Amino acid sequence: MTRLHFASALLPSGWANDVQVIVTASTIEAVTPGVAPAAGDERHQIALPGLASLHSHAFQRGMAGLAELRGDSTDTFWTWRETMYRFALAMTPDDVAAVATLLYVEMLEQGFTRVGEFHYLHHDRDGTAYADIAEMASRIAQAAEASGIALTLLPSFYAHGSFGGAPPHAGQRRFICSVDQFAALMAASHKTIAKLPGANIGIAPHSLRAVAPDELAAIIPFADRGPVHIHAAEQVKEVEDCLAWSGKRPVQWLLEHAPVDQRWCIIHATHTTDAEVTAFAKTGAVAGLCPITEASLGDGIFPARQFFDAGGSFGVGTDSNVLIGVTDELRQLEYGQRLKHRARNVLSSGAGRSTGRTLFDHALAGGAQALAQAKVGLTPGARADIVTLDAAHPSLAGRAHDAIIDGWIFAAGSRAVDCVWAGGAKVVEGGQHELRQSARERFNAAVRRLVT
Repeated sequence: MTRLHFASALLPSGWANDVQVIVTASTIEAVTPGVAPAAGDERHQIALPGLASLHSHAFQRGMAGLAELRGDSTDTFWTWRETMYRFALAMTPDDVAAVATLLYVEMLEQGFTRVGEFHYLHHDRDGTAYADIAEMASRIAQAAEASGIALTLLPSFYAHGSFGGAPPHAGQRRFICSVDQFAALMAASHKTIAKLPGANIGIAPHSLRAVAPDELAAIIPFADRGPVHIHAAEQVKEVEDCLAWSGKRPVQWLLEHAPVDQRWCIIHATHTTDAEVTAFAKTGAVAGLCPITEASLGDGIFPARQFFDAGGSFGVGTDSNVLIGVTDELRQLEYGQRLKHRARNVLSSGAGRSTGRTLFDHALAGGAQALAQAKVGLTPGARADIVTLDAAHPSLAGRAHDAIIDGWIFAAGSRAVDCVWAGGAKVVEGGQHELRQSARERFNAAVRRLVT
């Protein structure tokens, strides 16, 4: 049993002072506000629940910063993708484990305590399946276990190069599965995570350009009651190609032809019409927004204000993992809306309400829903995922309650995180994960081989 005492903590009911939290094994057993610290309590000033990165491609952390050289033509997502393919084709299972371990260490250091791993790097470098078809998934699970982050594994089904069942690109050969292969991959992936604390599993049909309608219908039952994630409408070209194929836009097609409900998370949904935004919000599905990656790739800006007004739910993900940070994603989300609408505090929930608190609350709830977590936050029965902030940080000085979150997101950034408990284990102290040095050494050795 671990006993913690926080001078100020954000509970599901709101901010409370002098909060004692008792953790047994991986779970919060009791939360008692308004009590003085007792002998044996570990004391901290500010506590928040950990958030989920609901959308990650772990292997891409290894290529962060390698696609910033302008080519002969206009650089877009589609030119970036060629760099990604080259990098993906070179990685061994050991490389994936090394890269994912550092990534998950960095996520924990920034306040992410669960990751939704949209995992599509399945096969060997020539495209043939490993003897264990879940070899790469097992390396993701090893990285999660080593770091302590909670894992929602989302094996991705990827069969085609574009809409209408086009043959896959040569660079996609490590991703490609038939429906039967995917069934075997799911069965093996279930076994891979079976003993991993806090882990669960869903499915990730990659996108409408990579999954034909009959295949989508065939694989949805593999999710059972777990989450279903899919990329849609990230790029204008994707929308145009979908229209040429089906006469429908990607989000429109999904809403009309797939059983989209609260289990679903539509990733990006950047290029959506007003009618699509309203219909999407009504399904109860989560918008998986990845503001840093969407800015990095020049995707565009999601119509978040309209989606919020329609009652939509969102969570945030780190996607290409070019930069890792809870505050970075939430700040970029709000700042993109400010640039779009030429106004401030666009995503605040109302007059006099904190923008940072609105963003945090939505990301907490949306991330939990998208990754099938029934209970999150500093509350009995929830997994003990707790983040403390450094009250001595200059951007938090003199702040209380929601002003703390505003100071963290919009001024202090990642440097304000002090300690992190993941499933009751204290894995970050003084802003540093216990595996930081060894994880960096493994990562650096792997990436040096990959880039030379």
